[in-house]
Amino acid sequence: MPLHPQDAPFDARDGWIWIDGEMLEWQQAKIHPLAHGLHYGSALFEGMRCYNSKIFKLDEHHQRLLDGMDLLGMEKPYTLEELNKAAIDVLAKNNITEGYVRPFAWRGSEMMAIAAQQTTTHVMIAAWFWPSYFSPELKTKGIRLKTTPWCKLHPESVPTQAKCSGFYVANTLSKHAAEAEGYHDCLMLDWQGNIAESSGANIFLVQNGELHTPIPVCFLDGITRRTIMDLAKQHGYKVTERTIHPDEFNQTQEVFLTGTAAEVTPVGQIDSHTFTPGEVTHRLMEAYSTLVRS
Repeated sequence: MPLHPQDAPFDARDGWIWIDGEMLEWQQAKIHPLAHGLHYGSALFEGMRCYNSKIFKLDEHHQRLLDGMDLLGMEKPYTLEELNKAAIDVLAKNNITEGYVRPFAWRGSEMMAIAAQQTTTHVMIAAWFWPSYFSPELKTKGIRLKTTPWCKLHPESVPTQAKCSGFYVANTLSKHAAEAEGYHDCLMLDWQGNIAESSGANIFLVQNGELHTPIPVCFLDGITRRTIMDLAKQHGYKVTERTIHPDEFNQTQEVFLTGTAAEVTPVGQIDSHTFTPGEVTHRLMEAYSTLVRS
């Protein structure tokens, strides 16, 4: 394997990263310290998983990256087809058959100001071996979440449908605070106090055998989220997108998260509320695992 063990610092690993059309050695991949994306958060990223050497929903992820460039007014230096080929090449170069792929686009260092019209858009794609985000034990009994005081931004304050790096500051603060108190992740509410998402995954509630999930107004409409909604309907479950207040945890039997990294992860506790991963969660976990490897 070209990469160091999973617990090695990322800047100390071996391997190859694709940057601006070139395949560079892992430790030679650099970004200028005056890049606009570093200082002002004008950067976008995606997270994709590779199963049996095949990237799941490759087109959808790269299209969202390109759509995000449009939303942020960034030039698009590569086509969908070129990005797809680069991602596949990175996996092959690093001999990765099961892992995680991270495309990243950022504004360059041609000017240093709030305005960024003269900056060049740079793109890189990296990949590494990454098994389950949570341990098998946690995937069985469910993870623990704590509600954070940080809320998701109003949809008129930022383009929330772009997977923009700058939007994740509150997510990081929230996850750190939850982990400091012994929880695995956090629950984030919107600016009105309604359920939004975790630090990096969408959320579903199971009430009397039906699925309920928040409307993606102030957070990303996840690709895995949409996939699970389709799978649930195929298995005969009713799925409702609506505004959900935390009070509804009292009438909820199961809760799970969805995301590229999280896949389908059961939740066993949110604050003082406890849940038991049941038939609906386990069936969708199995259906998703079958789909990504099909």
